[in-house]
Amino acid sequence: MLSKFDDYPIHQTPEPVAHAASSDRNVYDRYWFNGYRDDGAFYFGIGLGYYPNRGIMDCGFSVVIDGRQHAFHGSRRAGNEPSESTVGPFTIEVVEPMRAVRVTLDENDTGISCDLHFEARTACVEEGRQTLRNSRHIVMDATRFAQFGRWHGHFVVDGNRVEIDREHVLGTKDRSWGIRTVGEHEQGGAPVAKLPQFFFLWAPIHWDDHCTHFGMFEDADGYRWHQDAAIVPAYEAPSEIPGVMDDDIRYWSQVEQKIRYVAGSRRAAAAEIALVSSSGERREIELEPLLCFRMKGIGYMHPEWAHGCWKGELEIGGETWVCDDVDPLGLENVHIQQVVRARCEGREGIGVLEQLAIGPHAPSGFKDFLDGAS
Repeated sequence: MLSKFDDYPIHQTPEPVAHAASSDRNVYDRYWFNGYRDDGAFYFGIGLGYYPNRGIMDCGFSVVIDGRQHAFHGSRRAGNEPSESTVGPFTIEVVEPMRAVRVTLDENDTGISCDLHFEARTACVEEGRQTLRNSRHIVMDATRFAQFGRWHGHFVVDGNRVEIDREHVLGTKDRSWGIRTVGEHEQGGAPVAKLPQFFFLWAPIHWDDHCTHFGMFEDADGYRWHQDAAIVPAYEAPSEIPGVMDDDIRYWSQVEQKIRYVAGSRRAAAAEIALVSSSGERREIELEPLLCFRMKGIGYMHPEWAHGCWKGELEIGGETWVCDDVDPLGLENVHIQQVVRARCEGREGIGVLEQLAIGPHAPSGFKDFLDGAS
């Protein structure tokens, strides 16, 4: 099955580009973005996933504003062209690779729409390869990079048009690909012998002249099986960024975290994170949450619009909920991002803290599948 990409010298296997190198049904390739005003007034999340071995492409656009979260969902049969990143009224257009992206959601029956432009503020930050197995098979094997940027344009929700000012609306682009559990749960075989467990934190932060990048995974005992830390130079305009990668990015060797949880939940009320260099230098950052976004708004663990599930040739849907009315320990609600005010060595920054905690985690005091903090 040939595609437009086959006309470029980019092949990594003897197969056409549209044929995944692995036959695993959970092969994926994903765009993900967030954006937020620097006073925490609103947050939006954007996602588009392509699942070549499932024959599906899906997307989501979701906004938290004025105490409510609004979500658009879309899914379609994936065609023969991986470059066609459109699902019904939703499109992601790479205007300039690693520099500028446009996201449009045309007017549709959900009443949610947007025309948003992302401009890079930094070069790309490549995270370490993330590989996780259970006792039988690969759960995750992915490459990921992040990039910090600014937004301009507008979005419309609930009949209200909100203008986006690049001076005050920041965000992060995230691209990942590989294998990750998506779609319907696998059937058959021996039952799982122990409780599922996953503990993940991710905190990209904008500062006045640089950005900091933080990510980590831990097992039930608190063993850190993956971590990322970097200090990234920031630039006024995409044209000033020296390249896809930046030789001045400082990658640090370790991360640390300490979270105070909201009682009866797995959501941070406050957090402290640290980047630690191989020489012992530390960059300690305090995080104060301002606004909470449920990742189910763009499909993560959504009971109806989960990633990679067959919905039909083309389906779209929309929903709205009051943020304070959701069950904080419902499985579909525990994966969150919070806009956070960051403080470090007398400076203030703005960013997000992403949390996903399922199952036991001894350092947090979690003992069961979804018990809350005391």
